[in-house]
Amino acid sequence: MDWTALLRLPSTILLILAAIAMMFTLVQLVALRQRLHDGRRLAAALRAPLLLLAFALTLVLAGAGVALRGYRMLTEETPVVELDARILSPQRWALTLHWPDGATREVSLAGDAWRVEAVVLKWKTPLLPPLYRLDRLSGRYDDPADEAHALRTVIDFREAGQFDLLDLHKQYPRWVPDVDVLFGSGVYLPLVDQGHYSVSLMRTGALVARPDEATQQKIAQPF
Repeated sequence: MDWTALLRLPSTILLILAAIAMMFTLVQLVALRQRLHDGRRLAAALRAPLLLLAFALTLVLAGAGVALRGYRMLTEETPVVELDARILSPQRWALTLHWPDGATREVSLAGDAWRVEAVVLKWKTPLLPPLYRLDRLSGRYDDPADEAHALRTVIDFREAGQFDLLDLHKQYPRWVPDVDVLFGSGVYLPLVDQGHYSVSLMRTGALVARPDEATQQKIAQPF
């Protein structure tokens, strides 16, 4: 696990701040109880608002950290995922996904090509960096008839479930008014046995997929 990559995730930073805020909240709670125990009710009353403020800050930071699970900071060109493909049978594939933080995932896909889609969040406040997360991986058929009737496979990449920031923005726009949502374009490439692909995301929100040289030669070979 690449810990430096983890520390660049907004969810990790927010959850660390939430833990610090929780520790501060506990300190204030202990101080409040001590003042009540000593009979210093006025001092306790003055301490209570600070305790409530610290607790509210903890909840906000923790909630934002959970809502941003799966999101990463977007630079000029950010590596998103690498894919290794292995054929199981005609139009059936095993894919190994390699994330920038060193994690991997095995998935099965049906089709003649893979397709990746991402979501980019830009903020109305220019000081905040744009964020992105992969939205889904799906199989794609060359023949439209297969696309309409053959087995469909879709892998959902959302980590925060229904508490995802994008979903919250759609349902409660007043809660997160500074979010400017941009859907990154999807990208696809043909699947070949032992193929290796890399996917990057441009700051504009456009996905770029590249096969390595050996994979490109296999794609270019006539059937």
